[in-house]
Amino acid sequence: MASGGGVDEVRNKQVILKDYVSGFPKESDMYLNASGTIKLKVPESSNAILVKNMYLSCDPYMRGRMKQPIPGNETYIEPFKPGSPIVGNGVAKVLDSGHPDFKKGDLIWGVTGWEEYSLITATQTLFKIHHTDVPLSYYTGLLGMPGITAYAGFYEICSPKKGEHVFISAASGAVGQLVGQLAKLLGCYVVGSAGSKEKVDLLKNKFGFNEAFNYKEEPDLHEALKRYFPEGIDIYFENVGGKMLDAVLLNVRAHGRIAVCGMISQYNLEHPEGVHNLMTVIWKRVRIEGFVCDEYCHLFPKFLELVLPYIKEGKITYVEDVAEGLESAPAALIGLFTGRNVGKQVVVVARE
Repeated sequence: MASGGGVDEVRNKQVILKDYVSGFPKESDMYLNASGTIKLKVPESSNAILVKNMYLSCDPYMRGRMKQPIPGNETYIEPFKPGSPIVGNGVAKVLDSGHPDFKKGDLIWGVTGWEEYSLITATQTLFKIHHTDVPLSYYTGLLGMPGITAYAGFYEICSPKKGEHVFISAASGAVGQLVGQLAKLLGCYVVGSAGSKEKVDLLKNKFGFNEAFNYKEEPDLHEALKRYFPEGIDIYFENVGGKMLDAVLLNVRAHGRIAVCGMISQYNLEHPEGVHNLMTVIWKRVRIEGFVCDEYCHLFPKFLELVLPYIKEGKITYVEDVAEGLESAPAALIGLFTGRNVGKQVVVVARE
């Protein structure tokens, strides 16, 4: 640790994106820079905050930020900058602050860098953590962006009613596992799909889904859905896209609702697959709506009010897949696209 002008300067390991990625991402598309340094002080007259990162979130949407932007085809979130640290949601502790709303020692969650320490200028993306009687890592998942995504997609987009038939794809992931439990608590019939026996067992035995199936073992997804939903699907929480969406469209009931949260089957394709059964949307009067969590962040207090008691009463549970150390972050992120993770993928940078 060096000290310049009375300010400590420390080493700051970072995960850097080498270049824009096309096709399937690889660990080698990122590298660990161990030679960076940072001053542990916010610059004079800046309203930024300086944080020590504790937990980082690996989320499928981050794949889209690795792509070279196409003029005229901008997405809702700007791409990463090659040669710079990756950024994403995380949990951190404030070490120094030039901002009136944050003070040294505060715990926060929000957008931070994939590095040991970050100077955050976009403080509007941060939430202060007030409830510390739950695992802090939950603020990367259950009580963070995936949690609000599940809450907003299910309640705001799907307008669910007791007794409805709900299908969730990628159901053991960060968002799906919570959607399923919220649907069960409301009194819905819930089925989830996942990609391994272990995940299917989790859905049925830990999260309380009525049924679950391994999509990799189903030669015909349409027939599989017909088996689990003989009377059809009222609500589909979409995380996968492609062939799964096509099969759902054949099994959806009149006035069905589809909340389009993600389409992980399409993220690494140069040419996304088409959807063939869209005619169903007309004669079954189906509503399909895409959404991004950013538009629902104002609901965070309402969301906590609902979910915290459920967690404390043991009515909602959450599974995390924890990778230790910043150096494990690239492999953890890539693992999302092969289904390697079981539950919410978290990277631990520091526990305190």
